[in-house]
Amino acid sequence: MRRVAIIGVGMSKFGEVWERGFRELVAEAGLRAIEDAKVQGEEIDALFGGTMAAGRLIGQEHIAALIADYMGINPTAATRVEDACASGGVALRTGMMAVASGLHDMVVVGGVEKMTDVAVGDATSALGGAGDQEWELFMGATFPSLYAFIAQRHMKDYGTTEEQMAAVAVKNHANASKNKYAQYQNEITIEQVMKSKVIASPLKLFDCSPITDGAAAVVLCPLDKAKKYTDTPIEIIGTGQASDTIALHSRESFTTLKATKIAAKKAYDMAKVGPKDIKVAEVHDCFTIAELLAIEDLGFFKKGEGGKATANGETALNSKISINTSGGLKGCGHPVGATGVKQAVEIAWQLRGDAGARQVSGAEYGLTQNVGGSGATAVVHIYKRAD
Repeated sequence: MRRVAIIGVGMSKFGEVWERGFRELVAEAGLRAIEDAKVQGEEIDALFGGTMAAGRLIGQEHIAALIADYMGINPTAATRVEDACASGGVALRTGMMAVASGLHDMVVVGGVEKMTDVAVGDATSALGGAGDQEWELFMGATFPSLYAFIAQRHMKDYGTTEEQMAAVAVKNHANASKNKYAQYQNEITIEQVMKSKVIASPLKLFDCSPITDGAAAVVLCPLDKAKKYTDTPIEIIGTGQASDTIALHSRESFTTLKATKIAAKKAYDMAKVGPKDIKVAEVHDCFTIAELLAIEDLGFFKKGEGGKATANGETALNSKISINTSGGLKGCGHPVGATGVKQAVEIAWQLRGDAGARQVSGAEYGLTQNVGGSGATAVVHIYKRAD
């Protein structure tokens, strides 16, 4: 199996993008990545595009061909990847495997979602399909309520407080304020989070990631060819993916995402590193409680101690471990198909030393964790700046 490197990255500004459509977002992110990689369109062998709900959100299916068309890389083989909110991360894993296998030498991985062209209720309904439509969404259990169940159980079992969850949002907004691509570039306070509207108790408006438009892309090639294109290739040294029951009520635990733990173990074993080696990570904070589960399930903190660690500043920029330096889903935004690829873009910038005001000092390894639904899919990647 060949070693695989990221040689180019790009993304669009995340947010409520009224002046540009799905196609323009795809083109912007993809062309930036190709330009960053210093490759020509004819060198690209394949494209893997992550998107969850384009049919519901913009009425467009056959997305992969559209992405290749608007990036100007026809007749490149193009494939759509869908795994709910983990679509981007799984697209990255698929692209990595295509290069590692030797089937392709140059691959573009993209992720995109245009979510604000429909009413909020329609977007919520589309997102609800990431859970169990028959036993959850049909019964009125949207994702805020499912994660509220998780939060309530975490609070009961471990003494986690609403203020500790609010600290996740405060920290991620502080990081997003330093990110020109972020949807929200304003800092907030614990008091503002606590006073925001209750969505599904104990989760409030500022505990929830927003509805977002955006796209992100990376270019992959074999590591032994990467230095031809860049002086700072970022090797993907570990990858893992796992699944769990799609319905929350069938899980072994409400406070552990089993798929994350299994995917993480596979990625750590492949990379030959452990949680203590990771200094910067992008995790799936669709709700503030989701970040607490992630930092526990990934082994950064013991189960039940994520809230206390966050409130104590241990996950802030250049602390014990820098979590969601981009602002995460909460601050940077969550265009669901793009999120997993955006995470990889942020880690690449961090390991290249290109993250500007949110740069983590001395990070040798980075990690991304992307989740589909309430944890039915999880994918974890580990990265290192190539020697």
